[in-house]
Amino acid sequence: MLMTTALAPTLWGTTYLTTTMLLPEDRPLLAATLRALPAGILLLMLCRTLPHGAWWWKSWVLGMLNIGAFFALLFIAAYRLPGGVAAIIGGLQPLVIALLASRVLHERLTGRVVIAGATGLFGVSLIVLQAQARLDTIGLLAALGGTLSMASGIVLTKKWGQPAPPLTTTAWQLIAGGLSLLLFMLLIEGLPVAPMTPLNVVGYTYLSVIGTAFAYVMWFRGIAQLAASTAAFLGLLSPVVAILLGWVIAGENLTPMQIAGIVIVLSSISVAIISKPAQTARASKRLADEPAR
Repeated sequence: MLMTTALAPTLWGTTYLTTTMLLPEDRPLLAATLRALPAGILLLMLCRTLPHGAWWWKSWVLGMLNIGAFFALLFIAAYRLPGGVAAIIGGLQPLVIALLASRVLHERLTGRVVIAGATGLFGVSLIVLQAQARLDTIGLLAALGGTLSMASGIVLTKKWGQPAPPLTTTAWQLIAGGLSLLLFMLLIEGLPVAPMTPLNVVGYTYLSVIGTAFAYVMWFRGIAQLAASTAAFLGLLSPVVAILLGWVIAGENLTPMQIAGIVIVLSSISVAIISKPAQTARASKRLADEPAR
């Protein structure tokens, strides 16, 4: 389950490079819409199931937090910042989710999780601060807003549960978020004037089918079975993948400090994940001992 869930943030780490190399410039809402809405339609055609009852409005709320607002802010950050810089605020996500989960889901907020989260943030900072890239204020605010939006969406997804298989609930959220993005795109950016190039089509198709439809099904499937904070730490894989792709494909320099940051991030993920099974085992042992006492 950990490995399949980790596929999602790994694929999301390719978003920054795909955006800068394959998509047209200065169209973040178009990119967000074409990433979400076609993916949602594709999944709905496969599952052929609509929401029922309260899940009409719940799907819209989750679709806005996990998809609509998150995608829009993500692409604004991706257009205005280099890949590694756009991901730095995402390093805060495990700490934000751990705090929210302790309040909303009553998950235990341990010192080990806090230390692992702070360590992961430090590792991401090492990766980014060595990038020698321009820090754009709007881009940084967009990255922060996207982090807060998705953190809230993850916790609410865990709290409300999933009334249908992950493929179905993912379709609902993608369509709700995609339709909202379509409205904002028409109001703010308008319809595209320039025709799409073959590279644009490849970029949008990859982001929609692989980076969204497939990745989000894996992500929500994992959220249903993992602790919220565990899933959050897996999200730290995104900046690692982004910086490594920048090095391998875009020819960006990878310094010893950035390598150290990558090692620190991966270590923090390992520590946070290892702590969860240990806590579960101790809880099970206490429950088993209670009848004997």
